[in-house]
Amino acid sequence: MPARPGEYAPALARAQEHANRWIDSLPSRPIGPRQDAEQLLARFSMPLQELPIDAAAVVDELARLAEPGLMAIPAGRFFGWVMGGTLPAAMAADWLVSAWDQNAALRYATPATAAAEEIAGRWLLDLLGLPAGADVGFTTGATGSNFVGLAAARQFVLDGVGWDIAAEGLSGSPRINVFVGRDRHASVDLVLKYLGLGRPIEVAADAQGCLIPGALAETMDAVSGPAIVCLQAGNLHSGASDPFTEAAALAHGRGAWVHVDGAFGLWAAASRTHRHLVEGLADCDSWATDAHKTLNVPYDCGVAIVSRPQVVRSVFGVHTSYLVRDDHGPGDPFEKVPEFSRRARGVPVWAALRSLGTSGVEDLVDGLVARAQSFAQALAAMPGVEVVNEVVFTQVCVGFGSDERTRRITEHIIADGTAWMSGSHWAGRDILRISVSNFSTDEHDVQAALAAVERAMAACDLR
Repeated sequence: MPARPGEYAPALARAQEHANRWIDSLPSRPIGPRQDAEQLLARFSMPLQELPIDAAAVVDELARLAEPGLMAIPAGRFFGWVMGGTLPAAMAADWLVSAWDQNAALRYATPATAAAEEIAGRWLLDLLGLPAGADVGFTTGATGSNFVGLAAARQFVLDGVGWDIAAEGLSGSPRINVFVGRDRHASVDLVLKYLGLGRPIEVAADAQGCLIPGALAETMDAVSGPAIVCLQAGNLHSGASDPFTEAAALAHGRGAWVHVDGAFGLWAAASRTHRHLVEGLADCDSWATDAHKTLNVPYDCGVAIVSRPQVVRSVFGVHTSYLVRDDHGPGDPFEKVPEFSRRARGVPVWAALRSLGTSGVEDLVDGLVARAQSFAQALAAMPGVEVVNEVVFTQVCVGFGSDERTRRITEHIIADGTAWMSGSHWAGRDILRISVSNFSTDEHDVQAALAAVERAMAACDLR
């Protein structure tokens, strides 16, 4: 039956009330969930009833059932993974996106969301210093954005040797050699598997996880055939970035496409203080990042940028009789991502950038780095604590002596509930990893987290 005027109002009002209550609880609530998935499954387990239930009552029930299983990821004391919070303008815009319910695929059918996304894309290219003519698509996250960039790379290098992958597929095609740094993110390998490109060729990396250009040249010269080089902006553990200028020149000199996995580190380019970390970024061919990380928009929102629009559109574009095309613009949104149907993910990006401006984005990036360096300085001054990485961006890796002691301290920190920091294994040892990604993290949050570390160390030493 058609919706009646005001029919949505009670449920939306209840959702807003629960959302505000959740947001207001973030500064003081324990970070971790109070119940695990099996306990939550028991709470949610009920037979589906026969008759409808009032929408507002359903919203109330959902909030009540889910509450003990929510992780306070948007809190300023969450440092477990590279997950940002959500800027107010971005969250409100995301609510509008749900209410508008536009399928952001065609410029002709949904011109408002297409226009907002196109402008957001132009702003991003300008902020990050990337080629003005590049295509910008909005994906589910950094993995989806890596998929777009590497799919374009696959198309380009096979075109270069006369192989029509659209007509012939991969079977029988020349092998594509994909070169990656030894300390890359696992999502790159996952995407290569999706694309049928197999296991990549590893290139030696330095102590901060950055690819070594001389090793890249030597490794590339040992094989022949079409080639893709995947570089990294923001190592998962150290936060450091590959030497783009030298590595891209070496790769291009050997006919390779250069892709950058910059899930969070690409944003260093928006800061005058930190853009030297990604010098030469614009020399590459495609870039992937995740707006829900450093930019702090809601899940899910990756950004895929490809310097050659005709290549990415040849991969994802399709022409059918029922799709009404707008031939006057820069191509339809669906030609830049792997989805025909999707929500207008780029609209919250537009809202975040519009609310911040260029100086606000720069302040956001600089503030995250400052909080990470504050962590590092305080931790390094604690007896028995070693900061393992050079803290150049938003990542801090810490060791507490033996691997066993590091693991126990990490467990105590999580159990304490004041802050959430994840354990990891890097540079041959177990570490505690601190990722500073939330715009709301302030010095009070840092001090509260440091106090939790000190309590965890004391508890372990008493055992």
